[in-house]
Amino acid sequence: MRTPWVVTAVLAALAAGPVAAQAPAPKATSPKVCMNCHQPMAGSIRGNFDNVAFKSTSIQLAIDSNKEIVRFDPKTLKVTDGDVKKPAEALRDTRKGHEMRIVYVEKDGQKWASEVILKGPVKVAKEDLVGYEFVHKQVEQPDANVVLIDSRPLPRFQQGTIPGAINIPYPAWDKVAAKLLPADKTKQLVFFCQGETCQMSPLSQRKAIGMGYKNTKVYHAGVPEWQTRDYLVTRPEFVKEAYVDKGIPSIILDVRSAEEAAGGRIKGAVNIPAASVKSQLKSFPPAKLQAPIIVYDGRGGADAITAARELIKGGQQNVQVVNGGLLAWQTKGYATDFTGPAPTKIAYVPKPRPGAIAIEEFSKLAQATPADVIILDVRNVDEANAGMIKGAVLIPEEDLAARIAELPKDKRIIIHCSTGIRAEMAYHKLKDAGYNVGFLNAEIDINKQGKFKITAKA
Repeated sequence: MRTPWVVTAVLAALAAGPVAAQAPAPKATSPKVCMNCHQPMAGSIRGNFDNVAFKSTSIQLAIDSNKEIVRFDPKTLKVTDGDVKKPAEALRDTRKGHEMRIVYVEKDGQKWASEVILKGPVKVAKEDLVGYEFVHKQVEQPDANVVLIDSRPLPRFQQGTIPGAINIPYPAWDKVAAKLLPADKTKQLVFFCQGETCQMSPLSQRKAIGMGYKNTKVYHAGVPEWQTRDYLVTRPEFVKEAYVDKGIPSIILDVRSAEEAAGGRIKGAVNIPAASVKSQLKSFPPAKLQAPIIVYDGRGGADAITAARELIKGGQQNVQVVNGGLLAWQTKGYATDFTGPAPTKIAYVPKPRPGAIAIEEFSKLAQATPADVIILDVRNVDEANAGMIKGAVLIPEEDLAARIAELPKDKRIIIHCSTGIRAEMAYHKLKDAGYNVGFLNAEIDINKQGKFKITAKA
């Protein structure tokens, strides 16, 4: 039986009439991590550079898991890289993931950038800096009077850090620093984070100085430099939490002998003995993919470190050694695979970008488009004049916001351009508007007869 107050509440709600639909939450204008140092600004958004399409004059910005599309006029756009003024064309060379701020104005329901500010190096006094050589020496010959401190948030720390470092995330500094910092305030503290444009290590240094620590330094190049020159370390629980449990694609590499690997290994591991890694470098994914390669041996770590350094010499840039090896994994009680010989062939498939569909699926839909599917071509008119897929609908990406009502919401919309960049931008616009949508993240050439050739991105 319902209690009287529940009945009263229901009757009151009915008397009040239909409940208004809850308004959608406003889109974030800055990544969460940036909120530790910056406040939101009207007419301005912060994020990480994702893509630029000059044919549709659009910039795609990543704000945590969301994407923001901003139009620009290359003739009037101001671009500042650190303190240096650059032409709009400089955006072509911008590194994916580079932090930036875009100043914009609203026009015809779209954001138009007036200025792009690429984040430059955070200023740190020269006398407060240490370089790779200093940190490398500390890793090889640890000094008890030196403490390496990773200032990045825990999820980044879990995905690999400099050997011997402890994690004091700058965003949680006030809650955890006093418990984790050494009691002896004369010890040397060396802070690092995500490179020269990241403020977390310099800000952590200032906090430590304010707490009375007398000897503080910053390894300014941080993890981005370190991982191109040396191995990172991780722990069994981090491998499980950061990769296995989340299904993040990675290569788990067992560098023991084939006999040892057959006697038990981490589930999903590939076996290449440490001595054979150098000769097998070509079997690993292209270095530019930055595939996480998680290396372990039995327990000592020497073989794993040897293999990791061979991989780094071969160009890999995200190589992590599991502290304690398989023994540490088993001590945690994590699943171990005993099903015969270990696989020896590396298979790595990067996690697809949200909304991307397989080339095979796109080809099938484009060759015989079902009645409930629309192939949307978002290239420019001049590109389409050279050849279009038969039956496709042409709406250039730059016109999509104004013409979005032309697309029905009761059909699945599959988007392509020539390289996947504009198609992805169109995907986010339609996804935000409530459409059932996917896109081709590949290069496609189409001839006058509508026949096409697709080339997968490396």
